Amino acid sequence: MKVLRVRRGRTTFYGQLLLEEAAVRCLDRSLGLPDPIPLAELQVLPPVSPSKVVCAAGNFRSRLRELGRDPSDAPMLFLKPPSAVIGSGQGIVLPRAAGRVEAFAELAIVIGRTCRNVAPENVLRCLFGYSCANDVTAGELGGGDEPFGRPKGFDTFAPIGPWIETAVADPSDLGLRLRINGRVVQAESTRDMVVGPLALVSFVSSIMTLLPGDVVLSGSPAGGGVLSPGDEVRVEIDEVGVLINPAQAEAEAAPLQ
Repeated sequence: MKVLRVRRGRTTFYGQLLLEEAAVRCLDRSLGLPDPIPLAELQVLPPVSPSKVVCAAGNFRSRLRELGRDPSDAPMLFLKPPSAVIGSGQGIVLPRAAGRVEAFAELAIVIGRTCRNVAPENVLRCLFGYSCANDVTAGELGGGDEPFGRPKGFDTFAPIGPWIETAVADPSDLGLRLRINGRVVQAESTRDMVVGPLALVSFVSSIMTLLPGDVVLSGSPAGGGVLSPGDEVRVEIDEVGVLINPAQAEAEAAPLQ
């Protein structure tokens, strides 16, 4: 099932996407909306509004080979702020002061219920589903005491979407691709992960409580692509969907009055 997060008037809710009807069926019975609602009457939002986005670095063998590093049983974790999240179709803003900005395709794992210290075999009970994500990074700003906070934390640097897919047979065996203006710059399978999706959620839950709507990004393979204003960026994950975002230059700051 493909689940969208949408707004109708002042009401925000999750709904099942009915592709053939170009409509959404509300999943919250308490709202009293039993009939499909045309997409044209809804504002489609980013599929999540998380308290945190937890990211795994160095979790693909191909990426580690590219960096000349050995695999570790426990990937490095970092956080992206909720303010970085945007949905499919929204613009990735390239900050003027950031220098080179790159895109990296990732599988997003969406939490459905509160979990802490959950065993790998029980992780599925805690999941909402899966989505596509882009770990946008201003790599020239790395280093120092906080190597990931600045380069990965800008507004719009966590595109996620276009929906949450609840029916994925095996998240550890999905093809994943990144295209920039149609050119493939990353292509790999989640089989290449050092720590698989379910084990990764278990590991993260051993450190912090995961809340409904939180997202775990599972790392990115070798490759990636530098972004310029006007580029179209596509993250494609088999059985999950296609996330599409345009890259755009940061607007000039308005002078203080």
